[in-house]
Amino acid sequence: MDVTLHLAQDPEADALLGRSPLAALVGMLLDQQVPMEWAFKGPSTIAARMGTDDLDAHEIAAQDPEAFGALLSEKPAVHRYPGSMAKRVQQLCQYLVEHYDGNAELVWKGVADGRELLRRLEELPGFGKQKAQIFLALLGKQLGVRPDGWREAAGAYGEPESFRSVADITGPESLTKVRAHKQEMKAAAKASKAAQTTKSAKTAKSAKTAKSAGKQ
Repeated sequence: MDVTLHLAQDPEADALLGRSPLAALVGMLLDQQVPMEWAFKGPSTIAARMGTDDLDAHEIAAQDPEAFGALLSEKPAVHRYPGSMAKRVQQLCQYLVEHYDGNAELVWKGVADGRELLRRLEELPGFGKQKAQIFLALLGKQLGVRPDGWREAAGAYGEPESFRSVADITGPESLTKVRAHKQEMKAAAKASKAAQTTKSAKTAKSAKTAKSAGKQ
């Protein structure tokens, strides 16, 4: 695996993501509740603080949890919640050591089809279905991993130029499009929640009125 990515918008961090399967997985794991660039710069920051130019699943898995948490918490922190994310990164690496001999690329190398790849990704600690589909789309769109049915398994994230996730980020322009899509989704979710709250309040009010009327 040696490709050019632009997820961190930082040449050194992106170079690591493009050559290291584990770095790409860790970046995807960190991609929640923080800006995308911050998340995907994380693997490079972790490697630098460990005094290496790459990440090693065996080494991370064997780290003292408190020491590793402190490493991610150093300023600037690797994540908004560095302590909890340090635990998740270690859990991911421990899983890879146990099931794939510490080689992250074996998660997808030689996989039979898209459904099998999605299943494997969903089994990784910290990877729910959505995160697994996004990473599957990234593998297919930018990392050349395209087993039969990969687009279908990735769902909407696998659609060409959908600009729904990091899988479609190839530079500043596409980053802007993806960020706009995410903002639209958040706005829609907020509006839906507000509408549901209003509906619940009206229902409760109607029930209270009916109950009062029944007592008269």
